[in-house]
Amino acid sequence: MTTTRWWWVRHAPVTINEGRIYGQTDHDCDCSDAAAFAGLAAVLPRDAVWVTSHLRRTHLTAAAIIAAGLPGPDPMPGPAVVVDSDLAEQHFGEWQGRRYSELPDLLGESYHRFWLAPATHAPDGGESFVAVMARVGEAMRRIEQRHHGRDIIAVAHGGTIRAALAAALDLAPEAALAFRIDNCSLTRIERHDGAGTGHGFQVVTVNQKPV
Repeated sequence: MTTTRWWWVRHAPVTINEGRIYGQTDHDCDCSDAAAFAGLAAVLPRDAVWVTSHLRRTHLTAAAIIAAGLPGPDPMPGPAVVVDSDLAEQHFGEWQGRRYSELPDLLGESYHRFWLAPATHAPDGGESFVAVMARVGEAMRRIEQRHHGRDIIAVAHGGTIRAALAAALDLAPEAALAFRIDNCSLTRIERHDGAGTGHGFQVVTVNQKPV
């Protein structure tokens, strides 16, 4: 049996958005929490493939983990990093830049907190969570083919990690949205290939804060 191990890390918090939805807006993140990065550096594997989305907050978070003592590629991003835009956060279209507090009035009865709207709903100019699940699932398959049997540190986004959990557990989209994924948290998913592995995926931990 061969095991490919995904170590999903949600990026550090975005603090400059002033309560506004940012989605794929390319904001920086706040990497001042040294204890959070030291905790991640202590538990993440030292011989791993590094993967990020194309958004800066994932690059800054990965660089902060490496600066905290975990060997990794430098610069970040660089030629030794897999940068895959299919691992980006959900694109919220015309909602990006609006305040979260505006959405209940905008959406009416279709608004709910897990996560902003029904999983099948795509804001104008954006995408649904169902679409995120499709692209993240395809990205995982593509990366696993290239790095079969490796540890993969994937610094990504809350929506991306929920989509990865949906793929691992074969979840309905609305169920996947119920997962809480905090900034700088660790979610571990393993894929087992070989005879007798059944479904193949095993979820080891979700939303762990290794501090």
